[in-house]
Amino acid sequence: MTETPVDQMSFEQAMKELETVVGQLERGDVALDQSIALYERGAALKKRCEDELKRAEEKVAAITLDSNGQPTGTKPVEGL
Repeated sequence: MTETPVDQMSFEQAMKELETVVGQLERGDVALDQSIALYERGAALKKRCEDELKRAEEKVAAITLDSNGQPTGTKPVEGL
């Protein structure tokens, strides 16, 4: 587990750490207090991944195509 604040992680960083957290919890070889901390960190990492995916989906959805199917730019998406 890193000390990087979850809100400063890229999607890839958050996903990699989430996989590590899930693995530790599945093995069950950590103390109860540590399990609780891991679970809380995992929940925050999961939310970060979901938020980043939603943001990426909104950006992709905002790409406009010309009559030849080529990207012509993006249209503004509310909230971005």
